[in-house]
Amino acid sequence: MLKKIRRRVKTVVTKPFKKKPRKKPPPSSSPSPPPSPAMSPPPETSDRSRFGPFLFPQTQSTVLPDPSPFFSPHLLSNPLPTNSFFQNFVLKNGDQPEYFHPYLIKSSQSSLTLCYPSLFKNPAFIYEIFISDLTIATLDNPNPNAPHVISSFSDLSVTLDFPSNNLRFFLVRGSPFLTCNVMSGVALSISTIHAILELTPNSSCTKYTVKLNNNQTWLLYASSPINLSHDVNRITSSVFSGVIRITALPDANPRFESILDRFSSCYPLSGDAVFTKPFCLEYKWDKRGWGDLLMLAHPLHLKLISDSDCSISVLEDFKYNSIDGELVGVVGDSWVLKSDPVSVTWHSIKGVEEESYSEIIEALIKDVEALDSSAISTSSSYYYGKLIARAARLALIAEEVCYLDVIPAIRKFLKDTIEPWLEGTFGAKGFLYDAKWGGIVTKQGSLDSGADFGFGVYNDHHYHLGYFIYGISVLAKIDAAWGRKYRPQAYSLMADFMNLSRRANSNYTRLRCFDLWKLHSWAGGLTEFADGRNQESTSEAVNAYYSAALMGLAYGDSHLVSIGSTISALEIQGAQTWWQVREDDNLYPQEFTRENRVVGVLWSTKRDSGLWFAPADWRECRLGIQLLPLLPISEALFSDVRFVRQLVTWTLPALAREGVGEGWKGFLYALQGIYDKEGALANVKNLNGYDDGNSLTNLLWWIRSRDDQEEECDKKFCWYRHYCH
Repeated sequence: MLKKIRRRVKTVVTKPFKKKPRKKPPPSSSPSPPPSPAMSPPPETSDRSRFGPFLFPQTQSTVLPDPSPFFSPHLLSNPLPTNSFFQNFVLKNGDQPEYFHPYLIKSSQSSLTLCYPSLFKNPAFIYEIFISDLTIATLDNPNPNAPHVISSFSDLSVTLDFPSNNLRFFLVRGSPFLTCNVMSGVALSISTIHAILELTPNSSCTKYTVKLNNNQTWLLYASSPINLSHDVNRITSSVFSGVIRITALPDANPRFESILDRFSSCYPLSGDAVFTKPFCLEYKWDKRGWGDLLMLAHPLHLKLISDSDCSISVLEDFKYNSIDGELVGVVGDSWVLKSDPVSVTWHSIKGVEEESYSEIIEALIKDVEALDSSAISTSSSYYYGKLIARAARLALIAEEVCYLDVIPAIRKFLKDTIEPWLEGTFGAKGFLYDAKWGGIVTKQGSLDSGADFGFGVYNDHHYHLGYFIYGISVLAKIDAAWGRKYRPQAYSLMADFMNLSRRANSNYTRLRCFDLWKLHSWAGGLTEFADGRNQESTSEAVNAYYSAALMGLAYGDSHLVSIGSTISALEIQGAQTWWQVREDDNLYPQEFTRENRVVGVLWSTKRDSGLWFAPADWRECRLGIQLLPLLPISEALFSDVRFVRQLVTWTLPALAREGVGEGWKGFLYALQGIYDKEGALANVKNLNGYDDGNSLTNLLWWIRSRDDQEEECDKKFCWYRHYCH
């Protein structure tokens, strides 16, 4: 058993299980008819939150933070966002920095500080260094300690007001400019910890070049003439009102300066992300000023930007540095991002080889016989959810190997374990509804911020609820009457992290965990961190959206299938871009890439080789936490066979360490099975225990459904593909 360390532990069950029974799926395992885009309503018109607050008691939480000091009063009546890109601005003192690509931005004491960060790097971690490059405030502020106020926010932006000094900042992700609206006549103060070497105006005093002694050059543009003067480390202005735009000049490159000059007069106020059709996401910016809008795209954006999108131009040589890879200029006020589709199927994409059926069935019978809801000792929403999902996997494997005799026992186990959570009869545990932040919390989590791994302060919601939704979806598939009865509760759990509504009367916040700019999820909840948000297990994030798509299949909801599949595909591409570290990768510094094949915990401004629950040298845990739970969708997540070989080779030496858990070994052998079926099978048969969300049946199913030849996961296996783009 692994000991609980820090925040989250993946326990390994060491009690032994046995082995046994593969072929093309039987008729019952054929995927449901694919959703037609014509059947899917626009996501923003489909508010599933109507299933929510009336089904679970309202919480009287004692641990949730009070948002009233930082949000404008008109926002407080709506569900507020958790895991948001500006979350540090509304927690505690609201003075920890946030990353807006390409700048770290910190707000405190009626001032806003801008940093174009450099990287600290070594083999164990990388992080962006915050330095107060420029701090914008006003002279003679009558209330210099007054807090900022969030007056509006959207998918890609937040508006930060400083009422005491009449400043409003439009903080839009991916903008190379910081835009400040000076709303009435005030004198500005722009200070720096560096020495100011030069402050040079143009002939009209609408542009100034600022050179600092750290080799940085900054450009300041004003909507009307402004008079600036400076001393050693502060610039001051005469009374001014209008728009100020400030940008770092990368590498002090004069060619970049001409580009920034050209686009300095058009600025974004806000940005929205819209799911237009399956596997498509469109960014739309609301802009002001004249000319075209210049923004920056990170590496995954550049992979997904549609070649057929004639409304944008990519400035391939115009770049800013970032921990997420080089940020490249894109001109245009809307982008269309298109992801490769992924298959959301109940069963393996290619089928289980028929000659292995008996082997899988033998293991299946023993795993099902061991199911006993009365013997479950955990009341943790995370571990309980894993046990539910583990049993649901057995039902689907039984369908795939045509052995339905075990289905009634699995159905009973799923009912016995799921219903108490949905009916509120699970003693001191169960779900509650929180109207303040718009979501589901647990009873225990509402009283103790550390309980259920912080579920009560919105940690790991997609992880925990993803397991429940997987089990609910399978049970609704094999027992339609049960599914109809509990559909409102099922949709309420799903809406906690899958709600797309922008409506003011929505009961759940919009896309709680998924970051529509980075294109992956965050897990950290309402906790202040200097490094921003974080996520450890990308595979459990994929499981959440995949399970939501399965729920759509179970209930015949083509819209939910479409959205769940689309976010699954984006989460997978995010994991492959930023968590999976290939030997020839040039995204991260060589010092880090040389020693790591996978990131442990990924933060907004940091990449860590360690885990929440294990040190960096426990490589088998790093691999396992990016694979569990083992599902049909795992094939898409680890579709790069060359990388899988690198990852397994990098991990194997860690198994020589004393005390390595059998459960973690199982996930390593599962990846080995992608390119070495027989070797992996022999290793799996020698295991004497499995992760609490895994089983021998599941490992045999996985290995026996691998191809004999090594190849990439081909797009031809996506039955959804011809409905896309």
